Amino acid sequence: MTGDVILVIVVLTALAFDFTNGFHDTANAVATAVGTRAMSPRFAVSLAAILNFVGAFISLKVAATIGKGIVDSGVVTPTVIFAALIGAISWNLITWWFGLPSSSSHALIGGVVGAVIAAAGTSGVEFSGLVDKVLVPGLVAPILAFVVAGLCILVAYLIAGRQRPGPVARGFRLGQLGTSSLFALAHGTNDAQKTMGIITLALIANGNLPSDGFDVPTWVIISSAAAIALGTWSGGWRIIKTMGTRIIKMDPPQGFAAQGAGAAVLFSATSLGYPLSTTHVISGAVMGSGAAKSVSAVRWGIAGNILIAWILTLPAAALIGAAAYGFCAIFGDSVAGPLLVTVCAIGFGLRVAGHRSRRIRDAAAAAAAEREGVIA
Repeated sequence: MTGDVILVIVVLTALAFDFTNGFHDTANAVATAVGTRAMSPRFAVSLAAILNFVGAFISLKVAATIGKGIVDSGVVTPTVIFAALIGAISWNLITWWFGLPSSSSHALIGGVVGAVIAAAGTSGVEFSGLVDKVLVPGLVAPILAFVVAGLCILVAYLIAGRQRPGPVARGFRLGQLGTSSLFALAHGTNDAQKTMGIITLALIANGNLPSDGFDVPTWVIISSAAAIALGTWSGGWRIIKTMGTRIIKMDPPQGFAAQGAGAAVLFSATSLGYPLSTTHVISGAVMGSGAAKSVSAVRWGIAGNILIAWILTLPAAALIGAAAYGFCAIFGDSVAGPLLVTVCAIGFGLRVAGHRSRRIRDAAAAAAAEREGVIA
């Protein structure tokens, strides 16, 4: 009975992570289109949410990698998975608060690694799989996206450079409807599967599924797809601003090139089962499309802050995941540990949300008072 209660908490926490993944990574799919005014923010977010949901049904290779290729499933328990999810959600919320587009994927993997090490030591981590399937692709993907986007924008300027700016901009904005859609579809295909993998791993650890295979139940696919779609629809506006306007001053051809290159890299990685960071990919593509036009066009200071967030994500999420497991372990196999952590997390989340709401109200009141003063 206790194990089933913990499993329910784990599944709900996994779906909460999926939701934060959606709103945290909304910027990846829509920021370039919003930044170039190819789409209105609400239309772009709604389109991305629908395609995130659809994309989750395309492939399950990434889910299998998360479930079997990074840690020894024999040492994984529902409590370990719960602690890993707390690490990932915490880091997502921290970077969202500061407007940094960090990797939800690496936060989840870091949380898993940290919780497993806390539970079973380093022997529970398959470091070869971690390097081959996470670290190396995570390093190569943004570089590849940088190069492909740079080449795309050079070709675009070569073809359209002597045409009238107005029709060219309108044409590329129309093209961004297609590239934004492709990237949102690729995001759902790659990112939603990570939650599917973690829930399926929890079901195996709890004995609800056989350990000799990795078959993702249909209800897991549907619920994961719905959670990431709802998160995407809610929108992570702080990160959209960073991605869409603060790295480079983006024009429609650059937005088209960045999204097209990012989608191509993501679909290629998903077909191979690599759990890539969509944030890394689109950030690299945005920088590449800017640098190809002019190296000085990229705000390298902002890019440096994003790079720092990338570097910190795995170890930070791992530390939080290990700490969460250590706290839960005080209570043994009891449900008390996960339950207390859940209550504290909900309380902290509500407090942060209330604080943000007050700040928004205060800013709106100050703006209204300033307008009244100008009118007077």
